[in-house]
Amino acid sequence: MIFCSIRAALLISLIAVLSVLARTAKPRSRGRGSRWWSLAYSEEPTNLVVDFQRANLVSLKGSSPLLPLRKKQQRLVRDNPGAMAAIGRGVKVAITECKHQLRKRRWNCPTTDYARGKNIFGKIVQKGCRETAFLYAITSAGVTHALSRACREGLVSTCSCDYRRRGPSGLDWEWGGCSDNIEFGAKFSRQFVDAAERGKDLRYIMNIHNNEAGRTHVVAGMRRQCKCHGMSGSCTVQTCWMQLPPFRAVGEGLKDRFDGASRVLVTNRGNVRRRALLKPYHPEHKPPSKKDLVYFESSPDFCFPDVSLGHGGTLGRSCNESSIGLDGCDLMCCGRGFKTENREEHSRCNCTFHWCCQVECKMCKMKKIVNSCL
Repeated sequence: MIFCSIRAALLISLIAVLSVLARTAKPRSRGRGSRWWSLAYSEEPTNLVVDFQRANLVSLKGSSPLLPLRKKQQRLVRDNPGAMAAIGRGVKVAITECKHQLRKRRWNCPTTDYARGKNIFGKIVQKGCRETAFLYAITSAGVTHALSRACREGLVSTCSCDYRRRGPSGLDWEWGGCSDNIEFGAKFSRQFVDAAERGKDLRYIMNIHNNEAGRTHVVAGMRRQCKCHGMSGSCTVQTCWMQLPPFRAVGEGLKDRFDGASRVLVTNRGNVRRRALLKPYHPEHKPPSKKDLVYFESSPDFCFPDVSLGHGGTLGRSCNESSIGLDGCDLMCCGRGFKTENREEHSRCNCTFHWCCQVECKMCKMKKIVNSCL
Protein backbone atom coordinates (compact mmCIF):
# COMPACT_ATOMS: atom_id res chain seq x y z
CA MET A 1 0.00 0.00 0.00
CA ILE A 2 2.84 2.34 0.96
CA PHE A 3 4.67 1.38 -2.25
CA CYS A 4 1.63 2.29 -4.34
CA SER A 5 1.32 5.63 -2.59
CA ILE A 6 5.00 6.44 -3.24
CA ARG A 7 4.68 5.44 -6.89
CA ALA A 8 1.57 7.58 -7.29
CA ALA A 9 3.31 10.54 -5.67
CA LEU A 10 6.32 10.15 -7.98
CA LEU A 11 4.04 9.92 -11.01
CA ILE A 12 2.22 13.09 -10.01
CA SER A 13 5.54 14.89 -9.49
CA LEU A 14 6.79 13.75 -12.90
CA ILE A 15 3.63 14.96 -14.59
CA ALA A 16 3.97 18.34 -12.85
CA VAL A 17 7.60 18.72 -13.96
CA LEU A 18 6.76 17.78 -17.56
CA SER A 19 3.89 20.26 -17.54
CA VAL A 20 6.18 23.09 -16.40
CA LEU A 21 8.77 22.19 -19.04
CA ALA A 22 6.11 22.10 -21.74
CA ARG A 23 4.96 25.59 -20.78
CA THR A 24 8.43 27.13 -20.55
CA ALA A 25 10.26 25.40 -23.41
CA LYS A 26 10.51 27.31 -26.65
CA PRO A 27 9.72 25.57 -29.92
CA ARG A 28 12.95 24.19 -31.32
CA SER A 29 11.91 25.08 -34.83
CA ARG A 30 11.80 28.83 -34.18
CA GLY A 31 14.38 30.62 -36.25
CA ARG A 32 15.87 27.45 -37.76
CA GLY A 33 14.77 28.53 -41.22
CA SER A 34 17.28 31.39 -41.07
CA ARG A 35 20.40 29.24 -40.85
CA TRP A 36 21.10 29.66 -44.56
CA TRP A 37 21.85 33.35 -43.89
CA SER A 38 25.33 32.26 -42.81
CA LEU A 39 26.10 31.69 -46.51
CA ALA A 40 27.04 35.38 -46.46
CA TYR A 41 30.24 34.30 -44.74
CA SER A 42 31.01 31.32 -46.93
CA GLU A 43 34.31 31.03 -48.72
CA GLU A 44 34.13 33.17 -51.84
CA PRO A 45 33.18 30.84 -54.71
CA THR A 46 34.02 31.42 -58.33
CA ASN A 47 31.28 32.54 -60.69
CA LEU A 48 32.47 30.31 -63.53
CA VAL A 49 29.60 28.04 -64.44
CA VAL A 50 31.94 25.24 -65.49
CA ASP A 51 33.58 25.09 -62.06
CA PHE A 52 30.70 23.23 -60.43
CA GLN A 53 32.47 22.18 -57.24
CA ARG A 54 33.59 25.68 -56.25
CA ALA A 55 30.52 27.43 -57.64
CA ASN A 56 28.06 25.50 -55.50
CA LEU A 57 29.68 23.21 -52.96
CA VAL A 58 31.24 25.99 -50.92
CA SER A 59 31.83 25.40 -47.22
CA LEU A 60 31.40 27.67 -44.24
CA LYS A 61 34.36 28.42 -42.04
CA GLY A 62 34.61 25.59 -39.53
CA SER A 63 31.76 23.56 -41.03
CA SER A 64 31.04 21.03 -43.74
CA PRO A 65 29.74 21.86 -47.24
CA LEU A 66 26.08 22.92 -47.49
CA LEU A 67 25.55 22.40 -43.75
CA PRO A 68 22.98 25.20 -43.32
CA LEU A 69 20.86 24.12 -46.30
CA ARG A 70 17.87 21.81 -46.39
CA LYS A 71 17.67 19.11 -49.07
CA LYS A 72 15.46 21.17 -51.39
CA GLN A 73 17.82 24.12 -51.10
CA GLN A 74 20.81 21.90 -51.85
CA ARG A 75 19.04 20.55 -54.93
CA LEU A 76 18.28 24.07 -56.15
CA VAL A 77 21.88 25.24 -55.98
CA ARG A 78 23.13 22.02 -57.61
CA ASP A 79 20.64 22.46 -60.46
CA ASN A 80 21.58 26.12 -60.92
CA PRO A 81 25.39 26.41 -61.01
CA GLY A 82 26.50 29.87 -60.00
CA ALA A 83 23.45 30.50 -57.81
CA MET A 84 25.31 29.91 -54.55
CA ALA A 85 27.64 32.85 -55.15
CA ALA A 86 24.65 35.10 -55.92
CA ILE A 87 22.85 33.99 -52.74
CA GLY A 88 25.92 34.82 -50.67
CA ARG A 89 26.15 38.27 -52.25
CA GLY A 90 22.45 38.84 -51.69
CA VAL A 91 22.66 38.09 -47.97
CA LYS A 92 25.75 40.29 -47.59
CA VAL A 93 23.92 43.20 -49.22
CA ALA A 94 20.91 42.53 -46.98
CA ILE A 95 23.07 42.60 -43.83
CA THR A 96 24.70 45.87 -44.87
CA GLU A 97 21.32 47.43 -45.67
CA CYS A 98 19.82 46.21 -42.38
CA LYS A 99 22.63 47.89 -40.44
CA HIS A 100 22.14 51.10 -42.42
CA GLN A 101 18.36 51.30 -42.06
CA LEU A 102 18.33 50.51 -38.33
CA ARG A 103 21.47 52.44 -37.38
CA LYS A 104 19.48 54.99 -35.36
CA ARG A 105 17.48 52.43 -33.36
CA ARG A 106 18.36 50.66 -30.12
CA TRP A 107 18.50 47.37 -32.00
CA ASN A 108 20.79 48.21 -34.91
CA CYS A 109 21.04 44.84 -36.63
CA PRO A 110 24.08 43.49 -34.72
CA THR A 111 25.77 40.39 -36.12
CA THR A 112 27.45 37.72 -34.03
CA ASP A 113 30.11 35.03 -34.35
CA TYR A 114 29.00 32.59 -37.05
CA ALA A 115 31.87 30.11 -36.78
CA ARG A 116 30.20 27.76 -34.29
CA GLY A 117 26.87 27.32 -36.02
CA LYS A 118 25.17 30.30 -34.39
CA ASN A 119 22.71 32.48 -36.24
CA ILE A 120 24.54 35.56 -37.48
CA PHE A 121 21.93 37.81 -35.83
CA GLY A 122 21.78 35.87 -32.57
CA LYS A 123 18.68 34.42 -30.98
CA ILE A 124 16.51 37.42 -31.77
CA VAL A 125 15.29 35.29 -34.69
CA GLN A 126 13.59 32.99 -32.17
CA LYS A 127 11.14 35.76 -31.31
CA GLY A 128 8.23 36.65 -33.54
CA CYS A 129 8.85 40.39 -33.18
CA ARG A 130 9.10 43.17 -35.77
CA GLU A 131 12.93 43.01 -35.86
CA THR A 132 12.73 39.38 -36.95
CA ALA A 133 10.10 40.30 -39.53
CA PHE A 134 12.49 42.86 -41.03
CA LEU A 135 15.36 40.34 -41.15
CA TYR A 136 13.30 37.80 -43.06
CA ALA A 137 12.02 40.41 -45.51
CA ILE A 138 15.38 42.07 -46.21
CA THR A 139 17.23 38.76 -46.72
CA SER A 140 14.53 37.44 -49.05
CA ALA A 141 14.71 40.71 -50.99
CA GLY A 142 18.51 40.43 -51.11
CA VAL A 143 18.38 36.97 -52.71
CA THR A 144 15.73 38.11 -55.21
CA HIS A 145 17.77 41.17 -56.17
CA ALA A 146 21.08 39.30 -56.44
CA LEU A 147 19.70 36.39 -58.51
CA SER A 148 17.90 38.73 -60.92
CA ARG A 149 21.10 40.69 -61.50
CA ALA A 150 23.27 37.56 -61.73
CA CYS A 151 21.07 36.29 -64.57
CA ARG A 152 21.63 39.50 -66.50
CA GLU A 153 25.39 39.29 -65.92
CA GLY A 154 25.53 35.68 -67.12
CA LEU A 155 26.70 34.28 -63.78
CA VAL A 156 24.01 31.58 -63.44
CA SER A 157 23.94 28.88 -66.12
CA THR A 158 20.18 28.31 -66.09
CA CYS A 159 19.06 31.89 -66.75
CA SER A 160 20.00 34.95 -68.78
CA CYS A 161 18.63 38.42 -69.57
CA ASP A 162 14.87 38.79 -69.62
CA TYR A 163 14.08 39.13 -73.33
CA ARG A 164 10.30 39.05 -73.02
CA ARG A 165 10.06 42.74 -73.84
CA ARG A 166 11.25 43.16 -77.44
CA GLY A 167 10.28 45.24 -80.45
CA PRO A 168 8.49 48.60 -80.99
CA SER A 169 6.54 49.87 -78.00
CA GLY A 170 6.21 53.66 -78.39
CA LEU A 171 6.49 56.64 -80.74
CA ASP A 172 10.12 57.40 -79.87
CA TRP A 173 11.26 54.31 -78.02
CA GLU A 174 11.32 50.53 -78.31
CA TRP A 175 12.06 47.57 -76.10
CA GLY A 176 15.55 46.13 -76.38
CA GLY A 177 18.72 45.67 -74.43
CA CYS A 178 19.18 43.27 -71.51
CA SER A 179 16.60 43.41 -68.73
CA ASP A 180 17.24 42.15 -65.21
CA ASN A 181 15.54 38.76 -64.93
CA ILE A 182 13.16 39.50 -62.06
CA GLU A 183 10.92 36.57 -63.00
CA PHE A 184 13.72 34.06 -62.40
CA GLY A 185 15.02 35.93 -59.34
CA ALA A 186 11.64 36.06 -57.61
CA LYS A 187 10.81 32.43 -58.47
CA PHE A 188 14.20 31.14 -57.29
CA SER A 189 13.95 33.17 -54.09
CA ARG A 190 10.47 31.84 -53.40
CA GLN A 191 11.63 28.25 -53.86
CA PHE A 192 14.94 28.59 -52.03
CA VAL A 193 14.08 30.91 -49.13
CA ASP A 194 10.64 29.46 -48.33
CA ALA A 195 12.03 25.91 -48.47
CA ALA A 196 13.83 26.63 -45.19
CA GLU A 197 10.56 26.95 -43.27
CA ARG A 198 8.76 24.14 -41.46
CA GLY A 199 5.47 23.86 -39.56
CA LYS A 200 1.94 25.16 -39.90
CA ASP A 201 1.79 27.55 -36.92
CA LEU A 202 1.65 31.34 -36.76
CA ARG A 203 5.43 31.67 -36.84
CA TYR A 204 5.57 29.72 -40.11
CA ILE A 205 2.87 31.93 -41.64
CA MET A 206 4.66 35.05 -40.39
CA ASN A 207 7.97 34.01 -41.99
CA ILE A 208 6.38 33.06 -45.33
CA HIS A 209 4.47 36.36 -45.43
CA ASN A 210 7.56 38.48 -44.65
CA ASN A 211 9.65 36.56 -47.20
CA GLU A 212 7.08 37.39 -49.85
CA ALA A 213 6.90 41.02 -48.70
CA GLY A 214 10.64 41.37 -49.35
CA ARG A 215 10.27 39.95 -52.86
CA THR A 216 7.26 42.16 -53.57
CA HIS A 217 9.24 45.31 -52.80
CA VAL A 218 11.92 44.30 -55.31
CA VAL A 219 9.40 43.45 -58.03
CA ALA A 220 7.43 46.66 -57.46
CA GLY A 221 10.60 48.71 -57.78
CA MET A 222 11.45 47.55 -61.32
CA ARG A 223 11.77 50.57 -63.61
CA ARG A 224 12.22 51.23 -67.32
CA GLN A 225 15.73 52.37 -68.23
CA CYS A 226 16.48 53.83 -71.67
CA LYS A 227 19.44 54.72 -73.87
CA CYS A 228 19.32 57.30 -76.61
CA HIS A 229 20.27 56.66 -80.26
CA GLY A 230 20.64 59.20 -83.03
CA MET A 231 23.03 61.61 -84.73
CA SER A 232 25.05 63.74 -82.29
CA GLY A 233 23.02 62.57 -79.33
CA SER A 234 19.74 63.79 -80.81
CA CYS A 235 17.89 60.92 -79.15
CA THR A 236 15.77 60.20 -82.21
CA VAL A 237 14.82 56.87 -80.72
CA GLN A 238 15.44 55.18 -77.40
CA THR A 239 16.10 51.54 -76.58
CA CYS A 240 14.61 50.59 -73.23
CA TRP A 241 14.84 47.68 -70.81
CA MET A 242 13.64 46.86 -67.29
CA GLN A 243 16.12 47.42 -64.48
CA LEU A 244 16.16 46.52 -60.80
CA PRO A 245 15.76 49.32 -58.26
CA PRO A 246 18.84 50.25 -56.20
CA PHE A 247 18.82 48.02 -53.12
CA ARG A 248 18.92 51.16 -50.98
CA ALA A 249 15.44 51.98 -52.30
CA VAL A 250 14.25 48.47 -51.39
CA GLY A 251 15.70 48.89 -47.91
CA GLU A 252 13.98 52.23 -47.43
CA GLY A 253 10.64 50.76 -48.47
CA LEU A 254 11.02 47.86 -46.05
CA LYS A 255 12.12 50.24 -43.27
CA ASP A 256 8.87 52.18 -43.73
CA ARG A 257 6.94 48.90 -43.41
CA PHE A 258 9.03 48.00 -40.35
CA ASP A 259 7.98 51.24 -38.64
CA GLY A 260 4.33 50.47 -39.42
CA ALA A 261 4.47 46.67 -39.05
CA SER A 262 1.18 44.91 -38.30
CA ARG A 263 0.71 42.78 -35.22
CA VAL A 264 -1.39 39.80 -36.26
CA LEU A 265 -3.26 36.74 -35.12
CA VAL A 266 -4.11 33.62 -37.10
CA THR A 267 -7.64 32.77 -38.21
CA ASN A 268 -9.14 29.29 -38.56
CA ARG A 269 -10.09 29.74 -42.21
CA GLY A 270 -8.32 29.07 -45.48
CA ASN A 271 -5.01 27.59 -46.49
CA VAL A 272 -1.94 28.24 -44.35
CA ARG A 273 -0.05 29.72 -47.30
CA ARG A 274 -2.60 32.46 -47.89
CA ARG A 275 -2.56 35.90 -46.32
CA ALA A 276 -6.26 35.51 -45.50
CA LEU A 277 -5.18 33.51 -42.47
CA LEU A 278 -3.70 36.63 -40.89
CA LYS A 279 -5.94 39.07 -39.10
CA PRO A 280 -5.03 42.23 -37.17
CA TYR A 281 -4.32 41.86 -33.45
CA HIS A 282 -6.36 45.04 -32.98
CA PRO A 283 -9.78 44.58 -34.64
CA GLU A 284 -9.95 48.23 -35.70
CA HIS A 285 -6.82 47.90 -37.85
CA LYS A 286 -6.91 46.86 -41.50
CA PRO A 287 -5.58 43.42 -42.60
CA PRO A 288 -1.91 43.42 -43.73
CA SER A 289 -1.19 43.83 -47.43
CA LYS A 290 1.41 41.89 -49.44
CA LYS A 291 3.96 44.65 -48.81
CA ASP A 292 3.35 44.91 -45.06
CA LEU A 293 5.57 43.25 -42.47
CA VAL A 294 3.83 41.21 -39.78
CA TYR A 295 4.76 40.07 -36.27
CA PHE A 296 2.97 38.61 -33.24
CA GLU A 297 5.28 39.21 -30.25
CA SER A 298 6.33 42.43 -28.59
CA SER A 299 9.96 43.45 -29.00
CA PRO A 300 12.39 43.65 -26.08
CA ASP A 301 13.38 47.20 -25.08
CA PHE A 302 17.03 46.48 -25.99
CA CYS A 303 18.20 48.86 -23.24
CA PHE A 304 20.53 46.42 -21.52
CA PRO A 305 22.76 43.59 -22.79
CA ASP A 306 21.04 40.27 -23.35
CA VAL A 307 23.42 37.48 -24.30
CA SER A 308 20.54 35.10 -24.98
CA LEU A 309 19.23 37.40 -27.74
CA GLY A 310 22.61 38.49 -29.02
CA HIS A 311 22.53 42.24 -28.44
CA GLY A 312 24.69 44.45 -26.21
CA GLY A 313 22.24 47.11 -25.07
CA THR A 314 22.77 50.82 -25.73
CA LEU A 315 25.75 51.49 -23.45
CA GLY A 316 28.26 53.57 -25.41
CA ARG A 317 25.91 54.12 -28.38
CA SER A 318 26.08 57.57 -29.96
CA CYS A 319 22.95 59.68 -29.77
CA ASN A 320 21.58 63.01 -30.98
CA GLU A 321 21.01 65.43 -28.10
CA SER A 322 18.64 67.64 -30.10
CA SER A 323 16.50 64.84 -31.55
CA ILE A 324 13.17 63.79 -30.07
CA GLY A 325 13.15 60.64 -32.20
CA LEU A 326 14.50 57.17 -31.53
CA ASP A 327 18.06 58.37 -32.11
CA GLY A 328 17.66 61.06 -29.44
CA CYS A 329 19.70 60.69 -26.27
CA ASP A 330 16.62 60.37 -24.06
CA LEU A 331 15.17 57.38 -25.91
CA MET A 332 18.41 55.79 -27.11
CA CYS A 333 19.91 55.86 -23.61
CA CYS A 334 16.68 54.64 -21.96
CA GLY A 335 16.72 57.59 -19.54
CA ARG A 336 20.14 56.65 -18.09
CA GLY A 337 21.80 59.83 -19.31
CA PHE A 338 24.72 60.43 -21.65
CA LYS A 339 28.19 61.93 -21.73
CA THR A 340 29.54 64.51 -24.16
CA GLU A 341 33.05 64.43 -25.64
CA ASN A 342 34.96 66.76 -27.93
CA ARG A 343 36.80 64.63 -30.45
CA GLU A 344 39.36 65.62 -33.04
CA GLU A 345 39.10 63.89 -36.41
CA HIS A 346 41.26 64.06 -39.52
CA SER A 347 39.73 64.16 -42.99
CA ARG A 348 40.74 65.08 -46.53
CA CYS A 349 39.95 68.64 -47.55
CA ASN A 350 40.84 71.40 -50.06
CA CYS A 351 41.18 68.87 -52.88
CA THR A 352 42.43 70.07 -56.25
CA PHE A 353 42.50 68.32 -59.61
CA HIS A 354 45.72 68.37 -61.64
CA TRP A 355 45.76 67.57 -65.37
CA CYS A 356 45.97 64.68 -65.98
CA CYS A 357 44.84 62.81 -63.83
CA GLN A 358 45.66 63.39 -60.21
CA VAL A 359 43.79 64.72 -57.20
CA GLU A 360 45.72 66.25 -54.34
CA CYS A 361 44.16 66.89 -50.96
CA LYS A 362 45.21 68.31 -47.62
CA MET A 363 44.51 66.68 -44.27
CA CYS A 364 42.39 68.89 -42.06
CA LYS A 365 41.62 68.61 -38.37
CA MET A 366 37.97 68.86 -37.42
CA LYS A 367 36.46 69.05 -33.96
CA LYS A 368 33.33 67.04 -33.40
CA ILE A 369 30.98 66.82 -30.43
CA VAL A 370 29.96 63.24 -29.70
CA ASN A 371 27.25 62.15 -27.25
CA SER A 372 27.26 58.57 -26.00
CA CYS A 373 24.91 56.68 -23.69
CA LEU A 374 25.84 55.88 -20.09
